[in-house]
This record gives sequence, structure tokens and C-alpha cells, in this order.
Amino acid sequence: MRTTSLLLPLALSLGACATTPVTSDTIATGRFVDRTGTDQGSLTLVGEGSSLTLRANVTGLAPGEHGFHLHTVGSCQTPDFTSAGGHLNPAGNKHGPFNDNGGHLGDLLNITASADGTAKADYPLSGDREVLLNQLFDSDGTAVVVHADADDYQTDPAGAAGSRVLCAVMRRT
Repeated sequence: MRTTSLLLPLALSLGACATTPVTSDTIATGRFVDRTGTDQGSLTLVGEGSSLTLRANVTGLAPGEHGFHLHTVGSCQTPDFTSAGGHLNPAGNKHGPFNDNGGHLGDLLNITASADGTAKADYPLSGDREVLLNQLFDSDGTAVVVHADADDYQTDPAGAAGSRVLCAVMRRT
């Protein structure tokens, strides 16, 4: 009986440790627009502990895979979004993980749209949280761009992903 009375508080305290949630915080948000300026979805940059995740929820895409990238300037001027600049590439690498000299910070996995043109994705960003935040929120900000075609993960500078069809500016909350 005495053993049970000692073990029960220990079990309850261990159970509490196992269920302690990791808190997440919204660091930035944005709205995707198409080439006419029409709202086509949202993005959220979420921090959990030392990690960052970019969450996208978009509409208005052709079904299939589309290049999805972080761009160097937080600007989405229609109709072509060239104001967003090139891919975010603070290390000066070539494009894509399949390129021997590759891997931009801005190189994310393709986003895949369903038959109705919608897509959702979570993209973990690798690297030190504070360094990443400084790179994302430098003096001219960062845009997130969806391209017309799939990224091949190796062709420099943009993975042969085609024209820019959606764009969102990340804004700190």
C-alpha cells in the first residue's frame, strides 16, 4: 500500500512532463496575391522553440507542382513580381539541393496544388533561428513566391520554375 502511495505522485508528475506542450508563436504573416492583385491565400511564419516553419495556404493555382521560394525583397508589385528580386541566398550558393554548389536559403520544396487549385504546405527552415530571422527581416524584407512550373532543384538560378504567379510579403507580427 505504501509503495502505491509513493508511485502515484511520481507517475502523475512524469505524465505532466510528457504532456507539456511546446509553445508556438506567430512571427510573421502575409497574403498571397495573383498577377491581378487578387487575394489567393495566406502564409504564416511560426516559431517553436529554436525552429521556424513557414506555413502556406494558397488558391488559384493550376493543378500540379509549383516552385516555391523565398525572395530577397519584401515587395510584390504586379503583374510579374520581379520587384521581389532573386532567391534569398545570403551564402552565395548555386540553386537547388541537387546542384553540387547548391542550396539557397530561399530554395524550398515544390508546393503541390490539387485539382481545384488549392495547396497547403509546411516548410521547416533549417538553420539557427536568430540568424534566419535576421536574414528574413533585413532592411528590405522577404517575399514568398509561387512559380508557374515545378522547381527541378538544380538549374541555376531558379530551378527552371517558370514565371511568378503568386507572391506574398512576410510582415512581422
